[in-house]
Parts: sequence; C-alpha cells; structure tokens
Amino acid sequence: MNRPYVVCHMMASLDGRIDCDMTEQIGSDGYYEALNELDIDTSIEGKGTAIKHYAEPEPFQPVHNTPIGKTDFYKSHQSEHWEVICDTHGTLRYPESDTKERLVLTSEDASTEYLNYLKDRGISYIAVGKGHIDLAKALDILYNEFDSCQIGVVGGGHINAGFLQAGLLDEISIVYGSAIDGREGFACVFDGVPANHIHPWLLKLYDVQRMNDDSVWLRYKTK
Repeated sequence: MNRPYVVCHMMASLDGRIDCDMTEQIGSDGYYEALNELDIDTSIEGKGTAIKHYAEPEPFQPVHNTPIGKTDFYKSHQSEHWEVICDTHGTLRYPESDTKERLVLTSEDASTEYLNYLKDRGISYIAVGKGHIDLAKALDILYNEFDSCQIGVVGGGHINAGFLQAGLLDEISIVYGSAIDGREGFACVFDGVPANHIHPWLLKLYDVQRMNDDSVWLRYKTK
C-alpha cells in the first residue's frame, strides 16, 4: 500500500507535556523553525486541538443521523498544503470566515448530512473505517488522491498515539523547551495507550540540534 512519509512533530516541556498555552511560553519559535525545515505538505491534528483553536463551539446536529456506511472521499479543490482534522463521528462545524485548506478525516459512521454540510462549505473529506478512522487506508487515499507525500502529525497526544500504535510513524520530531510543566492531568506527546501495553516503542536517534530559547530539537527514526 502506498502512503506518504509520516513524521510526528511536537513542542513539549522536558516532562513531555504539550499544553499549547504552556509551550508558547518556552520556545515555540524553535518549534515553527523546525517545522519549516521538515517541509511537510499535509498536517494532521486531533479534534481537541480544533475545538481549542478554531472550530465552532456548538457541534453539528444531524436530523436523521444516517451513517454513510462506506469508504468515501470528496476533494473540493487542489491544494499545496492540506490541513487535516481527525473527527471520528463527524461533529465539528467551521466558521464561515475559515479560509484554511481544511480536510476532515472521519469514519464511515459519520452521517450523510454531515458530509453534505462539508461539501456545501467546500471542505474536503475522507470517510474511512467502521467504528474508528482507518488511518492506514486514509494515508493511502491522501497519497493517491490528494497528492500528500510528506505528512506532519502535529497533535494532540491521542492522535499521535493512534498513529504510533498503527505503525504509521516513520519519524518522531520533538522540540523540547527548557522548562518543566509538572501539572497533573495534562496530555503528553503520546497519550492514551492502554495500560496493559508494557513494551515501549524503540527508536533510533537521527539528529540533535540546539534551537532558540535553549530548546533542543531531537529527531528519531522508528524501528
């Protein structure tokens, strides 16, 4: 199966926390500098990030809630940089003023009404997987239909872990700010893996760079 090269790129404190309000205080310039060097053409983030930063507060409410029940995609236009949001059940709404190159990644449980809403808004989508998003098939569609070759998974912790567990990450790229968060209950770079998974994922160190604000950029290849 063809798929793009996938790198997970994050900014974190030394204890691995990724709360955006915190990371902006500890060297986020280094994060964006590193992101530019990665030269990605597609970014993928989770629903929580979208809710925090740009999605409408009220969810989409279908009248009949009939799931599409099959793999489907809609490409509204050509784009040199897709901004993908993982939204398993299809509930996020987007402001009329939103002009970014959105592409919604959802499961086959999403309602036909929601997918029609995206079409009417000119928002591309991929619906794949029953009960969950089939990330491997989604990457295949992104590669073959949306011309995605270099993908950056940019959080949060659960979507990062989803790609990790599926064996779909080629590289881990983390800018560590010179600070400690330490607060209880805040997400880490990778989060939500079942407690009975006792075997760590082994990595191979690829590169180390010192960035602005005493941040350190670490790059690892997955084994």
